This record gives sequence, C-alpha cells and structure tokens, in this order.
Amino acid sequence: MARRTTSGSTGSPTGPRNRTPQPVRVRRRSFGDFVMAFLAFVALLALVVGVPGALAVFVGWPLPHGMPSRDWLTQEITVQTFLHVLTVVVWFAWAQFTACVLVEIRAALSGVGLPGRVPGAGPSQLLARQLVTALLLVGATAASLTPGLSQLGHSAAPEGNHKGTVAAAQQTPGLLSPQQAKATAAAVAEQADHVAAQARSGNGRHGATKFYRIQPPEGRHHDSLWEIAQRHLGDGRRYKEIYELNKDRLQADGSRLTEASLIRPGWIMEMPGDAHGGELVEMPDAHISPAAQKQIQQYDKSGHHAHGQGQHAQGGGHASLPAQRGPATGAVTGADGPAEHGRQHATASQEHSFGLSEALVGAPLLAAGLLAALGRRRRQALWQSALAAVGGRRGMEPPTPIGDAQNVQDALFVGADPEAVRLLDRSMRGLAAALAAESRPLPVVYAAWLTRGDLHLQLAQPAGKPPAPWRPGQEQTFWMLSRADAERYDDIDTAAPYPGLVSLGTMDDSRLLLNLEAVPGIVSLSGRESDRAAVFASVAAELATNGWSDRMTITLVGFGEDLTALAPNRLRHLDGIEALVETMEAETRQRRGALGAAGHDSVLTGRTGPAQHTRWAPHLVLLAARPSAEDARRLAELAADASRLGIGYLVGTESDELPGAAWELQITREGRLLAPLLGLELDAQLLPAAQQRAVVELFAQADPDRDPDGPTTTPPFLVDITEQGRPAVYARLVGPYEIIGLDTPEDDRGALLQEALALLLMHREGVHPRVLAAALWPRGVTEDVRDALVERLRAWLGTDPDGSVRMRADATGRLILAESVVSDLDVLRSLYHEATQGKGVDNRAVRGRLLTDALGLVRGSLLEGRPESRYGWLSHEIVDAQLPLLVADIGLALSAFHLEKDRAPKAIEALEAALRTAPADERLWNELLRATHATGDPDRLRARAADLLSRSGARGLPPRTEALLDELLPTWREGVPAAG
Repeated sequence: MARRTTSGSTGSPTGPRNRTPQPVRVRRRSFGDFVMAFLAFVALLALVVGVPGALAVFVGWPLPHGMPSRDWLTQEITVQTFLHVLTVVVWFAWAQFTACVLVEIRAALSGVGLPGRVPGAGPSQLLARQLVTALLLVGATAASLTPGLSQLGHSAAPEGNHKGTVAAAQQTPGLLSPQQAKATAAAVAEQADHVAAQARSGNGRHGATKFYRIQPPEGRHHDSLWEIAQRHLGDGRRYKEIYELNKDRLQADGSRLTEASLIRPGWIMEMPGDAHGGELVEMPDAHISPAAQKQIQQYDKSGHHAHGQGQHAQGGGHASLPAQRGPATGAVTGADGPAEHGRQHATASQEHSFGLSEALVGAPLLAAGLLAALGRRRRQALWQSALAAVGGRRGMEPPTPIGDAQNVQDALFVGADPEAVRLLDRSMRGLAAALAAESRPLPVVYAAWLTRGDLHLQLAQPAGKPPAPWRPGQEQTFWMLSRADAERYDDIDTAAPYPGLVSLGTMDDSRLLLNLEAVPGIVSLSGRESDRAAVFASVAAELATNGWSDRMTITLVGFGEDLTALAPNRLRHLDGIEALVETMEAETRQRRGALGAAGHDSVLTGRTGPAQHTRWAPHLVLLAARPSAEDARRLAELAADASRLGIGYLVGTESDELPGAAWELQITREGRLLAPLLGLELDAQLLPAAQQRAVVELFAQADPDRDPDGPTTTPPFLVDITEQGRPAVYARLVGPYEIIGLDTPEDDRGALLQEALALLLMHREGVHPRVLAAALWPRGVTEDVRDALVERLRAWLGTDPDGSVRMRADATGRLILAESVVSDLDVLRSLYHEATQGKGVDNRAVRGRLLTDALGLVRGSLLEGRPESRYGWLSHEIVDAQLPLLVADIGLALSAFHLEKDRAPKAIEALEAALRTAPADERLWNELLRATHATGDPDRLRARAADLLSRSGARGLPPRTEALLDELLPTWREGVPAAG
C-alpha cells in the first residue's frame, strides 16, 4: 500500500501528516516519587544487607562445621534442627533475590530492554524490578518517564526530541478543540520536517545495524512483529517500521516478507536504530555461531540494495519514519497488530484476486448491521410466504445472489463483527443504567473510539468520576471501558443513550464513531461529489441498521432514495431542501415545546431516570446537496440549538466553508477524511456507488412484498433419490451431526473440518475462501492457516472413482462440493420437491412414499447438540428458519395425503412428528385440530385444544386458531379448563 502524506484542501500533498496531535506532557518528579524511592532504598537495604546480617547475628552458621558422622543420621530431630533447615532455605531465597536485584540494576543502567531471567525467580524478580524501578525513578530523565519517548536516550538530543514528540502526539486519539489544534499544528509540522531531514541525511540509524531472529513458537504463543516492536522499541504500533525495513527481502529459506502478519521462525529482521534489548544482535558478535554471522551478513547486504531502491522510488527514503507509517487496515475492533488481527492483513493481500469489497470488509460495524438487517428481512419473507399461502404452498428458497450482489454478501460475512456491535450496545446501555442508578445525567458525548477492543468516550466537558466498571481516561474529558469489563455486561432494559454514534473511519489502531446528534451545529463535508456520496451512503446505511440504537429518524436529501429499502421504518427521503427546512422548522418547535413541558434541559435527561420511557429518539439529517445561502442560514439557525433537541445535521458542500458549520470535514480522492481544526486524519469508511447498488439489490431480493409468488419452489441443489444416486459421502445435519463415507479425522483439527464441511453443504452455490475463514475463525486467522485448512479439507474429502476431486474451486475461487457429497438436508428438499412438483403430482402412491421418507429423515433440529463455542456463523444464516417451515410443509402435505382416504390417525401422527421440529407453526396447530375433529371424538378434540392452549403460554391461542375452534367445537372455551 502506498504511503500517504497529508492533503490540503485540494487533496494534494502540502505538508506533514497530522495524526491527532496532542500536547506532550513532560512528567516532572514529585515529592511522592522521592518518598517511593526512599522507601524502595530502605526495602532493598533491609532485604539485601539486613537479612544476611540478621541471620548471622541471631541464628549463626546453620550447616555443620565439619564432616558429619554416621551418628549424625541417628540423632534426635530437635527444634534447633528445624530452625537450621529453615535458615538454609532463607539463605537460598536471599541469594536468589540478590541475584535478581543485580540483574535488574545492570539492565536498568545499561539501557538493555529486557533483563535476563533468573531461574525459578518469577515473584522474586518481579519484586526486585519494582524496587529497583522506584529507586532509580528520581534519577531518570523526563524522556524516560514519558510514554513514547523512551528512544530519546539512544540518539542526539535534537533528533530524539523531535521524533519522540511526534510519537507521543500520535498515542491517544481524540477530537481536539480548534485552539488545541492550532497550538500544536505548527510544532508537529516542524517536528515532522526535522525527522524527514534526519532520514534523508542518513542519521536515523544509531550505531551498528541491529538484527533480530524470529523465535520458534512456545505452546500457543507465536512471535509477531507487534510483540517484537513492543519489547525492543517500546511501542507495538511501531511494528510497521520493522515491516518496512524488511519487506520483500530474501530470507535464508528462499521466502520473503510480504505481510506483517506472516513471519516464520528463523527469519532475520533488521531493526530500527533505536531498538534495544538482550535478544538483539549487532555485527560483529562473538557470541553467535559463524554460520549465523554469515547468514546475517548476507541478509544485511540485501538490505542495502533494498534501501537504495526504496530511496530512489520515494525520493528520499522515508520508510522508517514514525510519522509516515501506513494506515490501519480496518480492524474489526480497532486493533491493528499483526498477531491479533491477521485476518485483516490477509484480507488486504487477497482483495483484488477475489474481488470482494474492501470498503465492506474493512467496515465491521456497518457490515454487521447490514447482515443482521438482511437476515431479519429474509426471515420475514419466509414467514410471510408461509402464512399467506392459500390453495398451494410456496417454496422456502430465496433467490441466490449472483455477480456483485454475491461479492457484497461475501464481503459482509467476512467483515462483520457482531460481537463488537453487541459489546458496544451493552456498554452504552450499561453506562446509562449505572448513571440513572446514581441519579446522574448522561454526559454529552462527542465521539467514541474503539482501540484494541477498549472503548473510549470523549465527553464535551468533564463530568466527574465515571460509574464502575468505567474508568477515567487519559484526560478529564475521557471515560474508558476495557473489553474485559464490557464482556461482563448483560442485556439491560434501558434506552440506548447515544444512538447517533456512527463510524467515520480509522486512525492507526483506533476506529472513530462520531455522535452526530451531539455536535453543536452543522457538520459539513467537502470534497468531490462521488467521494462525498460514498461517505453519505456509509453513514446512512450504518445508522439505518446499527445494533446500538432503538428508534430514530434519518432524513436523506439529495441522495439515497433507494437506500430507504434498508430500513423503511428509519429512513425517509425528501425531494428538496425547501421541504427539509419546512419539516425541520416544525419538528424543532415541537421538540422545544416537549422538552419544556417535560422539564428537561435536553433529550439526554429524557433517556435516563424516571422519564426514560419517552426515549427521545434522535432525528439525523443527511443533506448531500449544497444549500443556497438563504437555506444555509435557515439551517444554521435551526442547528444552533439542535444538539439539545437530539437533532443532527451532516451537510455536503463543494467548498471548504459552509455558513453555520461547527465542524468541517473533507474527504480526499485517496479516501482520507480530514478535519484539520479537530486534529483528525482518518482512513474514511466508505460505501462506493457499486457496493451501494449491490447492497440495495440484496435487500430488494429479500423484500417479501416484491414478488407476490414468494420465494422460489425449486431447491438450489436436487439429489438423485433413486438407488443409483447413492452418494459417496453423506452427512446428517437434521439432528445430531453424523458423517458417513469418510474416516474420522485423527488429529484435533477434526472439529474444524466437520464445521467447514457443514458450511459448504449449506451453500451448494459455493463458499468464498475468506468467508470460510471468517466463519471458522471469527477472531481472525492468517492466510497460510486458512489455505492449509482448505488443502486438508480437500484431502479429507478425497476423490471419486473417476479421479475427480470432491471439492474444487470455481472460476471466482469459491469452493464447491461435488454432487457425490450430499447431506440429509439436500435429500429432504429433493424428496419434498419430487413429491409435490415431480413424479408425486400424478402418482398418489409415489407421493405418499416420498413424503413418508422425507418426514422419516427428520431427527431433530439443525445440528442438534453442536458445541456452543462453534458454528457461530449460523446466526447469519436463514436455514434455521427454513428447516422448520420445510418440515411443517412436509407434515401438512402428508396429513392431506392421509385425510384424502379418511385416515385421520395417520394424519395426526404425521402432524405430531412435524410439530417436534416446528412447534410454533400455527398451520400445524390448525391442521391438527381438523384431523382430530375428523376422528369424530369431541373429548379428544377438547383435550387437543387444551394441549395447544398450554403450549401457547400467556399469549393465548392465535386468532385464527381460536376462530377455527369456535367452528369445530363451539363449547371449547367451557371445556378447556376442565380438560386441562
């Protein structure tokens, strides 16, 4: 990925990058530091000198003064003997602790990063480290006390100061006030220029070149560039510097580093000049073997060649500048370390070869919202089709997406992070509930940052100490919640406090969500029309489908009429600005009056406490067309009080300025979202026009009102149900999972292989390799592990007698199973299709046999008894809704078959069998009542009515079922209590 420089208003590189500059605070030594140092000195003196002195004075020498005789073994064991044994133990403990102190002092004074380990001295060495650190605290430099500036001790003062300040300025994401940004922009620019000049002059490398050898894995721990940077550079985020130094250089095994997440044990990494630590090697080094020295020397030579090419290409060699580091790749929860989120790095490398939408793969919250909404829409279509069927049954199969729609659906599967959405929603509602319990109002939140799984809220002003488990952040205007604490939250029945949060993009390892309804005025967006449209579409789609909101209204003007299909209850489209102004003037007056009548200062006080039932849903306006001067003035007047009323405005403009704009954003041609006065520079979250059309197509295909005939009646894959069509591999998915025709995998990867096969069996149209990886490893996986599983799965499935493989890749790279690999779900669909649309239509005996065989295949629910920790991807599927409907259809068809010949008991038996898999299907209830009535036994019908009433619970019987009972048994209401 090409390096980027900060763009000015026109999008051209005009100056140094400004990644959220923060004022650098130099930590000064306090009185408490001196007290801690004194106490540490006293403790060390007592432990290192006092302990042996006390032992010598009060106990003496515990060991015998001469060689013990045989009589010594038969002597009586006295209290003095125990004291001597204990003294020996204390002497050994003292010696070990003293060794730890010496090791820690040596490491601290020499500047070596990680001190050596004293064998068996875990707790002792930790105590020694803390005491030595406290003792040396008063002598440390300001640089060593400031996070991000530890490298200053390894370089000349001017260069180190500039470099360190830039690093510290990048540490904490945040929205700066205009005053803060102006105060620091000049300093950051000067620092970046100085660092760039340092790099061009070749002074960035400190002393001899340093190298690191990738360590082999220990248990589940694998070495990663992030951890190497954390250990030897003091900041894991600097792993990109190591990557740039070693990218595409030939290793001894003939391979090259192409992805930061894909490194191999034994590889050599050249390190930045300020790297430190005992594991590093500087040449020449007499402590390593001649073979290792030769290997490192050869690698070093390849580096000189590579650096020369890089400087020529970049016009000065900025490869290792912290201020020039590459962007985040859209980590799902904000983290961007190669060890934690290999899936994102593998995603970027395969983007063009597989044709998935990078915009959606890198937008985890947006993708999760779209996928959840799409699933709800498809289930609604299925149920509506089933319940509306009269005189004939409709099918269970929605159209299979193709082309761009299929690629976008795959991208949604790969990119979606529903867990992040769930944690964000629970965290926000938990905060609201905790504040309400303390009778405290909700603070105004401008933004939320997701950083390595942790959540940071940026407040408009200090709001005191946050309620537990929230903690104060790095500033008084930040509240922070760790991922571990967020996972402890349960579902809370309270209003969503900040439904206006929406993702704008990522910066390094952080994802920014801006609270549109809290902005004190209009947010303007400038840039090319197509770029602005991609931002507007992304914002609209996420607001319409996100999982951390309740009710809201989103008004679209100047774009997105087709986007209303995503959420008709949230999205509405207006034709022009005049209609918008009239609408918002009326709503503004109404909200002001409602707040005054309720006695609230703002909508936030209406979302917690006794009045939380009012909800105070936000109204967000997305205006893509630039308003006229008069309309802009009227909108500015409306927006002046909008944040108090829960109304937000995002307005597009051709120029950089818009009257009444409180915050100004700019989208560049390169996809960067800039806000210089706010100190923001993000990789923007976009929904380009092509992906927008494909998303809309997915929702249109799932619209239950689009096609009066409902879903198709033809299954996507029909099985030869004759004896000649016996499959080579048969998997039973309806009920407990069983596989026939394959050997059980012997290693511990068997569960993965079986899960992968189940996913492929449910998608006969093919599964994208990245979709397979995202399903099996929802927390991320590297490309090599994914490819290894695919090869292992191919080998496990084997080949047919004619030599053809049972799993192949089609032209798009999707994995497809051969027709010889079949599931009982395939057979179930084929039997029902053949009975109702094939040979069974004209042959009653064949129809009865096929329906009976089909119902006999049903052994329970889908993948019954599956491990809770696996098969999470089923939450994105609709097969769990399709299967009960299909079984109900089979039961209904078989019941009708028997009732044609007045075999009511057989019909009841078929319906009861279907009810075991589809217990809530009202059609089965009604048909069961009719079949029971056909027996001519009123008492049996009354008992059946009582049974159905008990199943219905507190809701009671459905209206149509009650009406049917009134027809079949008018006295059922009197007899049900007695029968029950």
